[in-house]
Amino acid sequence: MHSICRCKVVLLAGLLALAACSASNRDSAPDSPSAGSAQSAVAAAQPGVGTGPPASAPSAGLPDFVALVKLEGPAVVNISSIRTVRDSRDGAEFGADDAVAELFRRYLPPSAPREFLARSLGSGFIISADGYIVTNAHVVANTDEVTVKFTDRKEYKARVVGVDVRSDIGLLKIDAQGLPVVRIGDMARTEVGQWVAAIGAPFGFENSVTAGIVSAMGRSLPEENEVPFIQTDVALNPGNSGGPLFNLRGEVIGVNSQIYSRTGGYMGLSFAVPIDVAMDVVKQLRASGKITRGRIGVQVQELSAQLAASFGLSDAGGALVALIEPDGPAARAGILPGDVVRRFDDQAVQSGAELVRMVSASKPGTRVRLEIWRAGASRVVTVLLGELAPERAASQVRVTAPEQAVDPAGLALQGLAPEQRAQLGLSHGLAVLAVTGQAARAGVRPGDVVLAINDVRALTVAQFEDQLLRHSGRPVALLIRRGTDTLYMALRGQDD
Repeated sequence: MHSICRCKVVLLAGLLALAACSASNRDSAPDSPSAGSAQSAVAAAQPGVGTGPPASAPSAGLPDFVALVKLEGPAVVNISSIRTVRDSRDGAEFGADDAVAELFRRYLPPSAPREFLARSLGSGFIISADGYIVTNAHVVANTDEVTVKFTDRKEYKARVVGVDVRSDIGLLKIDAQGLPVVRIGDMARTEVGQWVAAIGAPFGFENSVTAGIVSAMGRSLPEENEVPFIQTDVALNPGNSGGPLFNLRGEVIGVNSQIYSRTGGYMGLSFAVPIDVAMDVVKQLRASGKITRGRIGVQVQELSAQLAASFGLSDAGGALVALIEPDGPAARAGILPGDVVRRFDDQAVQSGAELVRMVSASKPGTRVRLEIWRAGASRVVTVLLGELAPERAASQVRVTAPEQAVDPAGLALQGLAPEQRAQLGLSHGLAVLAVTGQAARAGVRPGDVVLAINDVRALTVAQFEDQLLRHSGRPVALLIRRGTDTLYMALRGQDD
Protein backbone atom coordinates (compact mmCIF):
# COMPACT_ATOMS: atom_id res chain seq x y z
CA MET A 1 0.00 0.00 0.00
CA HIS A 2 1.36 3.41 -0.93
CA SER A 3 1.36 6.11 1.70
CA ILE A 4 1.96 9.85 1.81
CA CYS A 5 5.15 10.84 3.61
CA ARG A 6 7.05 14.07 4.15
CA CYS A 7 8.97 15.36 2.14
CA LYS A 8 5.61 15.45 0.36
CA VAL A 9 5.46 12.26 -1.70
CA VAL A 10 3.57 11.68 -4.94
CA LEU A 11 2.90 8.08 -5.85
CA LEU A 12 5.14 6.71 -8.60
CA ALA A 13 2.10 5.29 -10.33
CA GLY A 14 1.18 8.86 -11.22
CA LEU A 15 4.40 9.33 -13.16
CA LEU A 16 2.70 8.54 -16.45
CA ALA A 17 0.55 11.60 -15.92
CA LEU A 18 3.54 13.95 -15.89
CA ALA A 19 3.36 16.56 -18.61
CA ALA A 20 6.69 18.08 -19.52
CA CYS A 21 6.23 21.72 -20.43
CA SER A 22 8.92 23.23 -22.60
CA ALA A 23 11.29 25.47 -20.69
CA SER A 24 11.18 29.16 -21.47
CA ASN A 25 14.06 30.75 -23.36
CA ARG A 26 17.03 31.47 -21.11
CA ASP A 27 19.13 34.56 -21.41
CA SER A 28 22.46 33.22 -20.19
CA ALA A 29 24.68 30.16 -20.08
CA PRO A 30 24.12 27.44 -17.46
CA ASP A 31 26.19 26.84 -14.34
CA SER A 32 28.57 24.27 -15.81
CA PRO A 33 31.43 22.82 -13.76
CA SER A 34 33.91 24.17 -16.26
CA ALA A 35 32.74 27.71 -15.59
CA GLY A 36 33.99 27.84 -12.01
CA SER A 37 36.01 31.03 -12.34
CA ALA A 38 33.20 32.92 -14.03
CA GLN A 39 30.73 31.73 -11.41
CA SER A 40 33.00 32.86 -8.61
CA ALA A 41 33.22 36.30 -10.12
CA VAL A 42 29.46 36.49 -10.53
CA ALA A 43 28.86 35.25 -6.99
CA ALA A 44 31.27 37.77 -5.50
CA ALA A 45 29.36 40.56 -7.20
CA GLN A 46 25.92 39.41 -6.02
CA PRO A 47 24.25 41.40 -3.24
CA GLY A 48 23.10 39.68 -0.07
CA VAL A 49 24.60 37.45 2.57
CA GLY A 50 28.13 36.20 2.15
CA THR A 51 31.02 37.41 0.06
CA GLY A 52 33.34 35.55 -2.25
CA PRO A 53 32.51 32.49 -4.32
CA PRO A 54 29.85 30.22 -2.80
CA ALA A 55 31.12 27.30 -4.86
CA SER A 56 34.14 26.50 -6.96
CA ALA A 57 35.00 24.01 -9.65
CA PRO A 58 38.12 21.99 -8.80
CA SER A 59 40.55 20.93 -11.46
CA ALA A 60 38.94 17.47 -11.67
CA GLY A 61 35.92 19.14 -13.24
CA LEU A 62 33.43 18.39 -10.45
CA PRO A 63 31.82 21.14 -8.34
CA ASP A 64 32.87 21.83 -4.75
CA PHE A 65 29.99 22.86 -2.47
CA VAL A 66 32.08 23.53 0.66
CA ALA A 67 32.06 27.33 0.34
CA LEU A 68 28.36 27.36 -0.53
CA VAL A 69 27.43 25.38 2.58
CA LYS A 70 29.59 27.52 4.86
CA LEU A 71 28.19 30.78 3.52
CA GLU A 72 24.53 29.87 3.05
CA GLY A 73 24.03 27.04 5.56
CA PRO A 74 23.41 29.32 8.58
CA ALA A 75 20.32 30.73 6.83
CA VAL A 76 18.75 27.26 6.55
CA VAL A 77 16.63 26.17 9.52
CA ASN A 78 14.92 23.03 10.80
CA ILE A 79 11.21 23.24 11.49
CA SER A 80 9.17 21.04 13.82
CA SER A 81 5.42 21.36 14.20
CA ILE A 82 2.66 19.89 16.34
CA ARG A 83 -0.87 19.50 15.05
CA THR A 84 -4.07 17.99 16.42
CA VAL A 85 -5.20 14.99 14.39
CA ARG A 86 -8.71 13.61 14.46
CA ASP A 87 -8.84 10.04 13.28
CA SER A 88 -11.47 7.42 12.42
CA ARG A 89 -9.69 4.89 14.67
CA ASP A 90 -8.81 2.61 11.79
CA GLY A 91 -5.23 2.36 12.99
CA ALA A 92 -3.85 4.64 10.27
CA GLU A 93 -2.31 6.93 12.87
CA PHE A 94 0.09 4.14 13.85
CA GLY A 95 1.57 3.75 10.35
CA ALA A 96 0.10 1.64 7.58
CA ASP A 97 3.13 -0.64 7.37
CA ASP A 98 3.75 -1.01 11.11
CA ALA A 99 3.18 -4.45 12.59
CA VAL A 100 1.82 -2.73 15.69
CA ALA A 101 -0.88 -1.07 13.58
CA GLU A 102 -2.81 -4.27 13.05
CA LEU A 103 -2.75 -5.03 16.77
CA PHE A 104 -4.18 -1.64 17.64
CA ARG A 105 -6.78 -1.83 14.90
CA ARG A 106 -7.86 -5.17 16.28
CA TYR A 107 -7.92 -4.30 19.97
CA LEU A 108 -8.64 -0.56 20.04
CA PRO A 109 -11.86 -0.20 22.08
CA PRO A 110 -14.81 1.85 20.80
CA SER A 111 -14.41 4.28 23.71
CA ALA A 112 -10.78 5.15 22.90
CA PRO A 113 -9.95 8.82 22.20
CA ARG A 114 -10.28 9.88 18.58
CA GLU A 115 -7.92 12.84 18.82
CA PHE A 116 -4.16 13.07 19.31
CA LEU A 117 -1.19 15.29 18.56
CA ALA A 118 1.10 14.50 15.64
CA ARG A 119 4.63 15.84 15.23
CA SER A 120 6.22 16.55 11.86
CA LEU A 121 9.61 17.75 10.70
CA GLY A 122 10.63 19.94 7.80
CA SER A 123 13.07 22.59 6.66
CA GLY A 124 13.02 26.25 5.71
CA PHE A 125 15.21 29.25 4.90
CA ILE A 126 15.41 32.85 6.09
CA ILE A 127 14.59 35.55 3.54
CA SER A 128 14.81 38.65 5.76
CA ALA A 129 17.03 39.64 8.67
CA ASP A 130 13.97 40.38 10.81
CA GLY A 131 12.76 36.79 10.83
CA TYR A 132 10.63 35.87 7.80
CA ILE A 133 11.12 32.21 6.85
CA VAL A 134 9.92 30.31 3.76
CA THR A 135 8.92 26.65 3.97
CA ASN A 136 6.28 24.29 2.52
CA ALA A 137 2.60 24.74 3.29
CA HIS A 138 2.26 21.06 4.18
CA VAL A 139 4.92 21.47 6.89
CA VAL A 140 3.10 24.21 8.83
CA ALA A 141 -0.56 24.26 7.72
CA ASN A 142 -3.17 23.65 10.44
CA THR A 143 -0.55 23.44 13.15
CA ASP A 144 -0.93 24.17 16.85
CA GLU A 145 2.72 25.03 17.43
CA VAL A 146 5.77 25.61 15.22
CA THR A 147 9.39 25.66 16.41
CA VAL A 148 12.34 26.85 14.33
CA LYS A 149 15.87 25.63 15.16
CA PHE A 150 19.10 27.15 13.85
CA THR A 151 22.46 25.54 13.17
CA ASP A 152 23.75 26.99 16.46
CA ARG A 153 20.91 25.15 18.30
CA LYS A 154 18.97 28.31 19.11
CA GLU A 155 15.20 27.75 18.97
CA TYR A 156 12.32 30.15 18.36
CA LYS A 157 8.56 29.78 18.42
CA ALA A 158 7.21 30.80 15.02
CA ARG A 159 4.02 32.49 13.91
CA VAL A 160 2.41 31.22 10.73
CA VAL A 161 1.86 34.31 8.58
CA GLY A 162 -0.03 32.30 5.97
CA VAL A 163 0.06 29.29 3.70
CA ASP A 164 -0.85 28.66 0.08
CA VAL A 165 -1.89 25.06 -0.45
CA ARG A 166 -1.94 25.31 -4.24
CA SER A 167 1.75 26.23 -4.52
CA ASP A 168 2.72 24.43 -1.28
CA ILE A 169 4.39 27.56 0.09
CA GLY A 170 4.19 28.67 3.71
CA LEU A 171 5.54 31.79 5.41
CA LEU A 172 6.68 31.96 9.06
CA LYS A 173 7.77 34.85 11.27
CA ILE A 174 10.00 34.67 14.34
CA ASP A 175 10.88 37.50 16.72
CA ALA A 176 14.57 38.01 15.95
CA GLN A 177 16.84 40.55 14.29
CA GLY A 178 20.13 40.50 12.41
CA LEU A 179 19.61 37.02 11.01
CA PRO A 180 21.57 35.56 8.08
CA VAL A 181 19.54 35.48 4.87
CA VAL A 182 19.73 33.57 1.61
CA ARG A 183 20.17 35.18 -1.79
CA ILE A 184 17.34 34.78 -4.28
CA GLY A 185 18.26 33.47 -7.72
CA ASP A 186 17.04 34.32 -11.19
CA MET A 187 14.98 31.58 -12.84
CA ALA A 188 15.83 32.97 -16.28
CA ARG A 189 19.40 31.80 -15.67
CA THR A 190 18.41 28.27 -14.64
CA GLU A 191 18.72 25.49 -17.21
CA VAL A 192 18.59 21.73 -17.41
CA GLY A 193 21.93 20.13 -16.57
CA GLN A 194 23.06 22.72 -14.02
CA TRP A 195 24.50 21.55 -10.71
CA VAL A 196 22.31 22.20 -7.67
CA ALA A 197 22.46 21.42 -3.95
CA ALA A 198 19.84 21.03 -1.21
CA ILE A 199 20.21 21.62 2.51
CA GLY A 200 17.60 20.22 4.88
CA ALA A 201 16.74 17.65 7.54
CA PRO A 202 15.86 14.33 5.85
CA PHE A 203 14.35 11.93 8.39
CA GLY A 204 15.35 14.47 11.05
CA PHE A 205 19.08 14.38 10.24
CA GLU A 206 19.69 18.10 10.62
CA ASN A 207 21.61 20.22 8.11
CA SER A 208 22.22 17.44 5.62
CA VAL A 209 23.60 18.49 2.22
CA THR A 210 22.81 16.61 -1.00
CA ALA A 211 23.63 17.54 -4.59
CA GLY A 212 22.72 16.70 -8.18
CA ILE A 213 21.61 18.37 -11.38
CA VAL A 214 18.49 19.99 -12.77
CA SER A 215 16.75 17.15 -14.62
CA ALA A 216 13.90 19.10 -16.22
CA MET A 217 12.08 22.41 -16.04
CA GLY A 218 8.39 23.22 -16.04
CA ARG A 219 7.14 19.82 -14.87
CA SER A 220 3.41 19.51 -14.27
CA LEU A 221 2.52 16.96 -11.60
CA PRO A 222 -0.78 15.08 -11.44
CA GLU A 223 -3.56 17.30 -10.05
CA GLU A 224 -1.03 20.11 -9.46
CA ASN A 225 -0.92 22.09 -12.68
CA GLU A 226 -0.39 25.53 -11.17
CA VAL A 227 3.32 25.09 -10.39
CA PRO A 228 5.96 24.53 -13.13
CA PHE A 229 8.16 22.34 -10.92
CA ILE A 230 11.92 22.06 -11.21
CA GLN A 231 12.79 18.36 -11.45
CA THR A 232 16.17 17.28 -10.05
CA ASP A 233 17.99 14.11 -9.10
CA VAL A 234 19.03 15.61 -5.76
CA ALA A 235 18.42 13.12 -2.94
CA LEU A 236 15.38 14.38 -1.02
CA ASN A 237 13.49 12.50 1.68
CA PRO A 238 10.79 13.25 4.26
CA GLY A 239 12.14 16.14 6.32
CA ASN A 240 13.66 17.96 3.33
CA SER A 241 10.29 19.63 2.72
CA GLY A 242 10.56 23.40 2.57
CA GLY A 243 14.35 23.49 2.31
CA PRO A 244 16.21 25.55 -0.30
CA LEU A 245 17.58 24.36 -3.64
CA PHE A 246 20.81 26.26 -4.39
CA ASN A 247 22.62 26.85 -7.67
CA LEU A 248 26.43 27.03 -7.82
CA ARG A 249 26.30 30.79 -7.27
CA GLY A 250 24.84 30.14 -3.82
CA GLU A 251 21.41 31.48 -4.81
CA VAL A 252 18.11 29.82 -3.98
CA ILE A 253 16.31 28.78 -7.16
CA GLY A 254 13.67 26.51 -5.65
CA VAL A 255 11.81 25.29 -2.57
CA ASN A 256 12.06 21.51 -2.24
CA SER A 257 8.55 20.15 -2.09
CA GLN A 258 7.84 16.67 -3.45
CA ILE A 259 9.34 13.32 -4.38
CA TYR A 260 8.08 10.43 -6.47
CA SER A 261 8.45 7.22 -4.55
CA ARG A 262 7.07 3.73 -3.99
CA THR A 263 8.55 3.54 -0.51
CA GLY A 264 8.41 7.11 0.82
CA GLY A 265 12.17 7.48 0.25
CA TYR A 266 14.40 8.88 -2.47
CA MET A 267 14.20 7.28 -5.92
CA GLY A 268 15.88 9.91 -8.09
CA LEU A 269 12.84 12.09 -8.84
CA SER A 270 12.63 15.24 -6.75
CA PHE A 271 10.63 18.39 -7.37
CA ALA A 272 11.04 21.99 -6.22
CA VAL A 273 8.78 25.03 -6.49
CA PRO A 274 10.59 27.65 -8.63
CA ILE A 275 11.75 30.54 -6.50
CA ASP A 276 9.96 33.16 -8.61
CA VAL A 277 6.64 31.37 -7.97
CA ALA A 278 7.45 31.05 -4.27
CA MET A 279 8.43 34.70 -3.85
CA ASP A 280 5.29 35.90 -5.60
CA VAL A 281 3.27 33.92 -3.07
CA VAL A 282 5.43 35.25 -0.20
CA LYS A 283 4.84 38.83 -1.36
CA GLN A 284 1.08 38.35 -1.22
CA LEU A 285 1.19 36.55 2.12
CA ARG A 286 3.26 39.32 3.69
CA ALA A 287 0.91 41.96 2.34
CA SER A 288 -2.45 40.40 3.18
CA GLY A 289 -2.00 36.87 4.52
CA LYS A 290 -3.85 35.42 1.53
CA ILE A 291 -3.46 34.65 -2.17
CA THR A 292 -5.68 35.76 -5.04
CA ARG A 293 -5.65 34.02 -8.42
CA GLY A 294 -7.45 34.53 -11.69
CA ARG A 295 -9.88 32.06 -13.22
CA ILE A 296 -11.72 31.73 -16.54
CA GLY A 297 -14.05 28.85 -15.69
CA VAL A 298 -12.97 26.10 -18.07
CA GLN A 299 -11.70 22.56 -17.84
CA VAL A 300 -8.87 21.89 -20.29
CA GLN A 301 -6.95 18.87 -21.48
CA GLU A 302 -3.77 18.25 -23.38
CA LEU A 303 -3.75 17.91 -27.15
CA SER A 304 -2.37 14.77 -28.75
CA ALA A 305 -1.04 14.77 -32.29
CA GLN A 306 -4.16 12.88 -33.38
CA LEU A 307 -6.50 15.37 -31.71
CA ALA A 308 -4.59 18.30 -33.18
CA ALA A 309 -4.88 16.83 -36.64
CA SER A 310 -8.61 16.28 -36.18
CA PHE A 311 -9.01 19.98 -35.40
CA GLY A 312 -6.97 20.95 -38.45
CA LEU A 313 -3.91 22.05 -36.46
CA SER A 314 -0.40 21.45 -37.75
CA ASP A 315 1.00 20.92 -34.23
CA ALA A 316 -0.23 19.88 -30.77
CA GLY A 317 0.49 23.17 -29.02
CA GLY A 318 -2.35 24.70 -27.05
CA ALA A 319 -5.01 23.87 -24.46
CA LEU A 320 -8.14 22.03 -25.55
CA VAL A 321 -11.29 23.29 -23.79
CA ALA A 322 -13.26 20.26 -22.62
CA LEU A 323 -15.85 21.84 -20.31
CA ILE A 324 -17.26 25.33 -19.77
CA GLU A 325 -18.52 26.55 -16.41
CA PRO A 326 -22.08 27.90 -16.93
CA ASP A 327 -22.14 31.70 -16.72
CA GLY A 328 -18.40 31.73 -15.97
CA PRO A 329 -15.92 34.22 -17.46
CA ALA A 330 -15.17 32.01 -20.48
CA ALA A 331 -18.85 31.31 -21.16
CA ARG A 332 -19.63 35.03 -21.06
CA ALA A 333 -16.75 35.67 -23.50
CA GLY A 334 -18.23 33.16 -25.99
CA ILE A 335 -15.66 30.38 -25.62
CA LEU A 336 -17.05 26.93 -26.50
CA PRO A 337 -16.10 23.31 -25.77
CA GLY A 338 -13.74 22.15 -28.52
CA ASP A 339 -11.95 25.49 -28.77
CA VAL A 340 -8.16 25.32 -28.57
CA VAL A 341 -6.50 28.19 -26.70
CA ARG A 342 -3.25 29.00 -28.52
CA ARG A 343 -2.20 32.33 -26.98
CA PHE A 344 -2.78 34.12 -23.68
CA ASP A 345 -2.27 37.84 -24.31
CA ASP A 346 1.15 37.88 -26.00
CA GLN A 347 2.32 34.50 -24.69
CA ALA A 348 2.14 31.26 -26.63
CA VAL A 349 0.24 28.48 -24.84
CA GLN A 350 2.00 25.14 -25.26
CA SER A 351 -0.17 22.97 -23.01
CA GLY A 352 -3.23 22.87 -20.80
CA ALA A 353 -1.07 23.04 -17.68
CA GLU A 354 0.66 26.14 -19.00
CA LEU A 355 -2.69 27.88 -19.55
CA VAL A 356 -3.74 27.05 -15.99
CA ARG A 357 -0.55 28.64 -14.65
CA MET A 358 -0.93 31.74 -16.83
CA VAL A 359 -4.52 32.30 -15.69
CA SER A 360 -3.71 31.63 -12.03
CA ALA A 361 -0.83 34.11 -12.08
CA SER A 362 -3.11 36.89 -13.38
CA LYS A 363 -5.09 39.23 -11.15
CA PRO A 364 -8.86 38.84 -10.95
CA GLY A 365 -10.62 41.63 -12.81
CA THR A 366 -7.97 41.75 -15.53
CA ARG A 367 -9.07 41.65 -19.17
CA VAL A 368 -6.99 39.21 -21.23
CA ARG A 369 -6.98 38.40 -24.93
CA LEU A 370 -7.15 34.73 -25.84
CA GLU A 371 -6.35 33.52 -29.33
CA ILE A 372 -8.43 30.42 -29.97
CA TRP A 373 -8.68 27.92 -32.82
CA ARG A 374 -12.23 27.03 -33.84
CA ALA A 375 -13.58 25.37 -36.98
CA GLY A 376 -10.27 25.59 -38.82
CA ALA A 377 -9.62 29.27 -38.15
CA SER A 378 -8.11 31.54 -35.49
CA ARG A 379 -10.07 34.20 -33.65
CA VAL A 380 -9.46 36.45 -30.65
CA VAL A 381 -11.78 36.79 -27.65
CA THR A 382 -11.46 39.03 -24.59
CA VAL A 383 -12.11 37.47 -21.18
CA LEU A 384 -12.66 39.30 -17.90
CA LEU A 385 -10.92 37.10 -15.33
CA GLY A 386 -12.81 36.03 -12.25
CA GLU A 387 -11.27 35.05 -8.91
CA LEU A 388 -10.35 31.48 -8.08
CA ALA A 389 -11.91 30.35 -4.84
CA PRO A 390 -9.21 29.99 -2.15
CA GLU A 391 -8.46 26.65 -0.56
CA ARG A 392 -10.34 26.18 2.66
CA ALA A 393 -8.34 27.73 5.51
CA ALA A 394 -5.40 28.25 3.15
CA SER A 395 -4.68 31.80 4.19
CA GLN A 396 -5.89 31.95 7.77
CA VAL A 397 -3.95 29.69 10.11
CA ARG A 398 -4.35 30.18 13.83
CA VAL A 399 -1.42 29.41 16.09
CA THR A 400 -2.72 28.21 19.43
CA ALA A 401 -1.40 26.22 22.34
CA PRO A 402 -2.01 22.45 22.13
CA GLU A 403 -4.98 21.14 24.03
CA GLN A 404 -4.18 19.45 27.32
CA ALA A 405 -5.30 15.89 28.04
CA VAL A 406 -7.02 15.00 31.31
CA ASP A 407 -3.95 12.94 32.23
CA PRO A 408 -1.30 15.46 33.46
CA ALA A 409 1.31 13.79 31.24
CA GLY A 410 -0.93 14.01 28.19
CA LEU A 411 -1.23 10.25 27.67
CA ALA A 412 -4.24 8.02 27.07
CA LEU A 413 -3.11 4.50 27.98
CA GLN A 414 -4.51 1.00 27.95
CA GLY A 415 -3.08 -2.26 29.21
CA LEU A 416 -1.95 -4.74 26.57
CA ALA A 417 -4.20 -7.73 26.00
CA PRO A 418 -2.56 -11.18 26.38
CA GLU A 419 -2.64 -11.64 22.60
CA GLN A 420 -0.90 -8.30 22.10
CA ARG A 421 1.82 -9.10 24.63
CA ALA A 422 2.43 -12.47 22.98
CA GLN A 423 2.68 -11.01 19.48
CA LEU A 424 4.99 -8.19 20.62
CA GLY A 425 7.09 -10.50 22.79
CA LEU A 426 6.48 -8.45 25.94
CA SER A 427 5.59 -9.49 29.47
CA HIS A 428 3.99 -6.15 30.32
CA GLY A 429 3.37 -2.65 29.00
CA LEU A 430 0.77 0.03 28.41
CA ALA A 431 -0.37 0.91 24.90
CA VAL A 432 -0.37 4.61 24.00
CA LEU A 433 -3.74 5.29 22.36
CA ALA A 434 -3.50 9.07 22.16
CA VAL A 435 -0.99 11.72 23.15
CA THR A 436 -1.01 15.46 23.80
CA GLY A 437 0.66 18.10 25.97
CA GLN A 438 3.96 17.20 27.65
CA ALA A 439 4.11 13.68 26.22
CA ALA A 440 3.62 14.92 22.66
CA ARG A 441 6.39 17.47 23.12
CA ALA A 442 8.67 14.76 24.44
CA GLY A 443 8.11 12.75 21.26
CA VAL A 444 5.79 10.01 22.48
CA ARG A 445 3.53 8.73 19.68
CA PRO A 446 0.30 6.77 19.43
CA GLY A 447 1.29 3.14 18.94
CA ASP A 448 4.21 3.32 21.41
CA VAL A 449 4.22 0.96 24.39
CA VAL A 450 5.22 2.36 27.82
CA LEU A 451 7.34 -0.25 29.61
CA ALA A 452 8.40 1.70 32.70
CA ILE A 453 8.35 5.09 34.40
CA ASN A 454 11.54 5.99 36.25
CA ASP A 455 12.52 2.31 35.90
CA VAL A 456 9.37 1.14 37.69
CA ARG A 457 7.50 -1.31 35.48
CA ALA A 458 4.27 -0.01 34.01
CA LEU A 459 1.98 -2.92 34.79
CA THR A 460 -1.35 -1.09 35.02
CA VAL A 461 -2.66 2.36 34.18
CA ALA A 462 -3.34 2.99 37.87
CA GLN A 463 0.26 2.17 38.80
CA PHE A 464 1.53 4.48 36.06
CA GLU A 465 -0.62 7.36 37.30
CA ASP A 466 0.51 6.70 40.89
CA GLN A 467 4.18 6.94 39.87
CA LEU A 468 3.41 10.09 37.92
CA LEU A 469 1.85 11.72 40.97
CA ARG A 470 4.75 10.64 43.17
CA HIS A 471 7.12 12.60 40.93
CA SER A 472 4.86 15.61 40.41
CA GLY A 473 6.94 18.69 39.67
CA ARG A 474 10.01 16.67 38.75
CA PRO A 475 11.18 15.23 35.42
CA VAL A 476 10.38 11.58 34.81
CA ALA A 477 11.87 9.09 32.36
CA LEU A 478 9.65 6.82 30.30
CA LEU A 479 10.98 3.60 28.84
CA ILE A 480 9.27 3.23 25.46
CA ARG A 481 9.00 0.33 23.03
CA ARG A 482 8.56 1.55 19.44
CA GLY A 483 8.53 -1.17 16.82
CA THR A 484 11.67 -3.18 17.51
CA ASP A 485 13.43 -0.29 19.30
CA THR A 486 13.49 0.52 23.00
CA LEU A 487 14.30 4.07 24.10
CA TYR A 488 13.95 6.50 26.98
CA MET A 489 12.04 9.75 26.73
CA ALA A 490 12.02 12.51 29.36
CA LEU A 491 8.86 14.21 30.56
CA ARG A 492 9.32 17.58 32.19
CA GLY A 493 7.99 18.13 35.68
CA GLN A 494 4.25 18.67 35.60
CA ASP A 495 4.50 21.96 37.49
CA ASP A 496 6.82 23.42 34.82
